[in-house]
Amino acid sequence: MAVPKRKMSRSNTRSRRSQWKAAPINLVTCERCKARKLAHTACPECGTYAKRQVLDV
Repeated sequence: MAVPKRKMSRSNTRSRRSQWKAAPINLVTCERCKARKLAHTACPECGTYAKRQVLDV
């Protein structure tokens, strides 16, 4: 198991952690109703996915 040989300094630890960022969610427009929705999911407004009706809304 890998174990660090020396203690990592506070500045090195914080500079490494500064790269952890939350990515913004990607919203796309529905082709049928033009509502904003998550990519690769069924539209919650009209219930279509890949130009097919999949949900009863």
